[in-house]
Amino acid sequence: MPYLLEKSSSSISTATLGATAENGGTRGYTLAIGGENSLPFQNYEGAAPNRAIVAAEIIDMEPSLWPAALKEAWGDALKDPAVWAKRAIEAGADMIYVKLLSIDPDNGGRSVEDCAATLGAILKAVPCPIGVQGCGVDELDKGLISRVAEEFAGENLLIGLAGQENYATVTAACMVHKHTLISSSPLDINICKQINIMISEMNMPMDRIVIDPSIGGLGYGLEYSYSVMERGRIGSLQGDKMLAMPVIGFIGNEAWKAKEANASEADFPKWGDATERGVMWETITATSLLQAGIDILVMRHPEAIKIVKAQIEALSKPVAIA
Repeated sequence: MPYLLEKSSSSISTATLGATAENGGTRGYTLAIGGENSLPFQNYEGAAPNRAIVAAEIIDMEPSLWPAALKEAWGDALKDPAVWAKRAIEAGADMIYVKLLSIDPDNGGRSVEDCAATLGAILKAVPCPIGVQGCGVDELDKGLISRVAEEFAGENLLIGLAGQENYATVTAACMVHKHTLISSSPLDINICKQINIMISEMNMPMDRIVIDPSIGGLGYGLEYSYSVMERGRIGSLQGDKMLAMPVIGFIGNEAWKAKEANASEADFPKWGDATERGVMWETITATSLLQAGIDILVMRHPEAIKIVKAQIEALSKPVAIA
């Protein structure tokens, strides 16, 4: 009995992250994401030339509020972002995503110059493409993103987050200094499209835009974020160019917020081993969103990274339909 296969009329744009010496950067390799013209892992219905990739989340300060399971996994590396980044690549991460949180006065109020120097040290420590964002306060991030984009011009960093209020600043910095940007919206497909329209009207190439539609962790909004991401992927394959970009999701940040992921065994002895519980919470959040079409998963625990990488490899194997 023949199978009914669906063919899409459009495809996701392909974005390249990082730049090698031939292209004006210093990266040892680049990463391509997107390019699909079929639903996730249904490669028998179309092409899926680039696998989803895993980025390890690095913070430019020791994360004092992280659960014990995360702190123990990275150990003393948490004190030095460059060492932390090297260890993350050794653990199997494809790239590094840096959050420059220390510029916030509540986190020490480091200078723009010091934050940029930390990013420079990470770039020297690892050969992979790098993603970067500020602390989330527009007044502080404006100068930081402009400085980072200029100082590391040509590296093709993945720079975030371009939202409704600050998209013009981030877009201009990325265009002038040849970086890729993250377009961020709050779990609303219409706002997502509107931001992408405004960015594209500034003449930002569509293949240098990655979408952050926002996500929720397992038990804390995962179903809704899954449906938004899936709707965007289906719309893009049906020809909506303002949704046809690769998607990023901050898995670790959302998953480890959950009480079930970070509560201690002393408080909830019946919930089982705290480390295993947290790793599984992050892993299930990640593997669920893989099915919705996510292209970059920003993760925290090294064991979760390994499990998800293995899952991506297994699901990406060609499937023959008779």
